[in-house]
Amino acid sequence: MELVFMIPLAGLAAVLYAAYLAWDVLRRDQGTPEMQDVASMIFEGAMAFLRRQYGTIAALSIVTAIAIGVIVGAVSEGVKDILASGGVVEYGDRQVGPWEEGGLTAVSFLVGAFCSGLAGYIGMFIAVRSNSRTASAATRSLKEAITVSLRGGAVSGFLVVALSLIGVSSIFLIYSEILGNPKSIAPFLIVGFGFGASFVALFAQLGGGIYTKAADVGADLVGKVEAGIPEDDPRNAAVVADLVGDNVGDCAGRGADLFESMSAENIGAMILGVSIYAVTGDLEWIVFPLVLRSFGILSTIVGLASVPFFARDDGKQNAMTPLNNGYFIVSALSVVGLAITTSVMLGDEWWRFFICGCIGIATSIAFVYITQYYTSGGWRPVKEIADASRTGPATNIIIGTAVGLETIAATALTISVALVASFAIGHEAVISGDNGSISGFSTGVFGTAVATMGMLMSAAYVLSMDTFGPITDNAGGITEMSGAPESARHITDELDSVGNTTKALTKGYAVASAGLAAFLLFSAYLDKVKERLEIPLNEELPIDLSDVDVFAGGMIGAMLVFVFSSLAIRAVGSAAGDIIEEVRRQFREDPGIMAGTSRPDYGRAVDITARASLRNMIAPGVLAVSLPVIVGLVFRYAREDNDGWLAVSGMLMIGTIVGIMMATFFNNVGGAWDNAKKYVESGQLKDDKGQVLGKGSEAHKAAVVGDTVGDPFKDTAGPSLHVLIKLLATITLVMAPLFIP
Repeated sequence: MELVFMIPLAGLAAVLYAAYLAWDVLRRDQGTPEMQDVASMIFEGAMAFLRRQYGTIAALSIVTAIAIGVIVGAVSEGVKDILASGGVVEYGDRQVGPWEEGGLTAVSFLVGAFCSGLAGYIGMFIAVRSNSRTASAATRSLKEAITVSLRGGAVSGFLVVALSLIGVSSIFLIYSEILGNPKSIAPFLIVGFGFGASFVALFAQLGGGIYTKAADVGADLVGKVEAGIPEDDPRNAAVVADLVGDNVGDCAGRGADLFESMSAENIGAMILGVSIYAVTGDLEWIVFPLVLRSFGILSTIVGLASVPFFARDDGKQNAMTPLNNGYFIVSALSVVGLAITTSVMLGDEWWRFFICGCIGIATSIAFVYITQYYTSGGWRPVKEIADASRTGPATNIIIGTAVGLETIAATALTISVALVASFAIGHEAVISGDNGSISGFSTGVFGTAVATMGMLMSAAYVLSMDTFGPITDNAGGITEMSGAPESARHITDELDSVGNTTKALTKGYAVASAGLAAFLLFSAYLDKVKERLEIPLNEELPIDLSDVDVFAGGMIGAMLVFVFSSLAIRAVGSAAGDIIEEVRRQFREDPGIMAGTSRPDYGRAVDITARASLRNMIAPGVLAVSLPVIVGLVFRYAREDNDGWLAVSGMLMIGTIVGIMMATFFNNVGGAWDNAKKYVESGQLKDDKGQVLGKGSEAHKAAVVGDTVGDPFKDTAGPSLHVLIKLLATITLVMAPLFIP
């Protein structure tokens, strides 16, 4: 237990560092009065939407928490102590009654939901205060603009990671030490925390994603295509709504997304350490994931602080270079932290788990390169899509779709290699203790958990780069609407292009972590099933895909991914229709808007988009939460063998696999379409005679159409699928007793 002190130390360090970054950003120049005017409209719109959205989510969370408490209390048999003898991990006397279990699960659900919402809210609050300061910095230098925008994003990154670490460790401490429950069963009692985080993340990501893309689509189609005016033109009533949407989708939504990733996967890893703890009696196997993430926080602080030293103002440097260099420093220091943690905490076989953790870190680096290759303008895929724009929107969409489908291969192969390698290496470990020894399946699964935790060590940095995206996008809009110098717009355009890539990186990172965690969380679900069926915890429980219930459940899981995606994309189309009609109405009824003598009604456009997005997020959200429960109950009571848990297992396995593939497609094709449009706008596309096909050309219009098609893919359906994947795991983990007779 030598390194347990790292948990509160790293949590406190993350909070203090976030406070320092917030102070540093907020003390900087806010720009001209015109810049501040635009920024204030964005801030008011973003906070108004978030208050309305979180009010809706809070009401849903309270109802769900009550339902969880009642259901678990009514169907559970309570929680039994976990003991080991001769290397066999079995169950002792009941330690927690069913209604106490239901109450504790409901409380942990609400705590997880609150922390998830708080992380997104605080992070977005700083982000919308950073945009005008970034715009102001862009009037002076690229280096300063990078520093301000990245530090503004890092506030969100560090607070999300800190709240997850502090939240999980605190509730584990309360449930074990203060309430007196055995440490072996405490991880099972706090699974509601992960479910609560997933629940809020789903609705936050859905609502924010629908809002941002509805506003973006409306602004682009009416402004660029119909009216022929530039992006972020102040005459377009949807522009402010679009800038607001960047924050509520990419800051609050993605913050909640990664918060629930870290929380759910942390708890899952702790559950998988229980069987080894039962054999050895060493609590390190349960708290190891928390300590490892603590080293990740300290590594990220150093890496983030190094970025300004790599930035130059010579006009030749790619703005992505200093961000990549900072990430490599984080990764290198994470390897050092991983070596220290495994060698001190995991006994004689530590080196095997060290290799597993390195596999996770290498996987995150691989996804950085994979995502950059498919979404950055300097590589073949984006150039191919841009070139296809010369012959119209149809060929742009055809080639873009092909590129998106192609990206799935790299994702599937990378995740598969990481899982198989980490499981195989962990499988060979033999852990001995006072109650026998354990090896094989239990240590193999723990190897995949270490790989997942290794990947999550850089989560704060990746989330900082993600929030960097909407800050720079907002800064570009502010410079355009405030009449800033062309040199400033050139800097913000370059940062915005990089921001598109960093946002795509975060989505790829989230997909990769979901892929590694899928096996982890599925194994945790089976551990819960073993408890109910009184099967030894370290005994493998295979799921037969040829079983008709498993197969049918898998089909329904795949169906859920497609129907959920359909509802999310349709929601964007419906909400976008409302904002399009409003912008057209304003142009039609007030000719002074186009003449520049009248100011559009930005507030009405923001309000219409907010109401439409919140209305449309309910259906896909309710479907995602309710279908796993319905499937489990139907197969439990409609089938003679009463094996609802088997159908749910199939749903969880196949739904997760299909969800990962679809999320990869949506994220990467959307990012590629976006940067293909920017490639055209930058003047890099030429016709056969060498003439530039830039803004206003037919190729540009085709690229705008492709970008518009990709908008709901990359910012609504794709990110929401990240959350759906982990929500399936956490809800089945919490509701497992409901599916087993």
